[in-house]
Amino acid sequence: MEHWNSTPGSGFILVGILNDSGSPGLLCAAIAVLYMLALTSNGLLLLVITVDARLHAPMYLLLGQLSLMDLLFTSVVTPKALVDFLLGESTISFGGCALQMFLALALGGAEDLLLAFMAYDRYVAICHPLSYMVLMRPGVCWLLVATSWVLASLSALGHTLYTMHYPFCRSRKISHLLCEIPPLLKLACADTSGYELMVYVMGVTFLIPPLVAILASYTLILLTVLHMPSSEGRRKALVTCSSHLTVVGMFYGAATVMYVLPSSLHSPGQDRITSVFYTVVTPALNPLIYSLRNKEVLGAWRRVLGRPVLWTSPDTVTKLMW
Repeated sequence: MEHWNSTPGSGFILVGILNDSGSPGLLCAAIAVLYMLALTSNGLLLLVITVDARLHAPMYLLLGQLSLMDLLFTSVVTPKALVDFLLGESTISFGGCALQMFLALALGGAEDLLLAFMAYDRYVAICHPLSYMVLMRPGVCWLLVATSWVLASLSALGHTLYTMHYPFCRSRKISHLLCEIPPLLKLACADTSGYELMVYVMGVTFLIPPLVAILASYTLILLTVLHMPSSEGRRKALVTCSSHLTVVGMFYGAATVMYVLPSSLHSPGQDRITSVFYTVVTPALNPLIYSLRNKEVLGAWRRVLGRPVLWTSPDTVTKLMW
């Protein structure tokens, strides 16, 4: 079979959910609204965390990184999907596909690790509050952030280079919203079974240990919260942790469907719906989930938007977080 990916100007055709929808115009409008919501909510959250000194605490440093990752991730995929639909074109160059794959894998992997570090932050804050400012000092926080970015980027680079080295057949249609490993391997003119197994193992390795760490952290947190003498303290701890667990459930649910479940258990159509969920819906909802249930963030939004409130010292805010 003739190969085509080595010819100049060759590329792929992304068959996203918009092309197969019964109401593509309505779905396009909904995705556009969600994308604007993701840009606005994540942008505002990054702004208030950066500007308001009272949010310069470990919890909000990690939350700001989560907003940055969500903002970048949805921007890697959504604008192109919308523009392609409006222009009636769905092509992506070979290099563009490789770049999109690398960025999506790097940002998704970094968020995977960051959520585990955020769970650790909550564990230390609630279970070891007296040691919190030592165990989560700024140097440690930035080390955790850098670890998320570096490990995810190295993994993404390796997967991207190996996936794109395959020869691809004349059929160029990727039955997905973006260039990802599973749908792209279906176009390869070579035996990919060994690599597919490696992708599965790496997916399990990258997803399961952080998820286990998250569940372990929150199990210990729950045990500690149940023994708190103050009902107000229990309420604040549970509200903060429930927001994080909601985000964790959305992220790991979509990632598990794409990279852990056998392909026989989910169809390309289901994968396209899942891709919309984690590229558009989740980034739009994450900052709202955290902000609407967090008095400190809501107060910072009011201050940044011009509604002055009484100044509170950072030490006091640190105490109020728990």
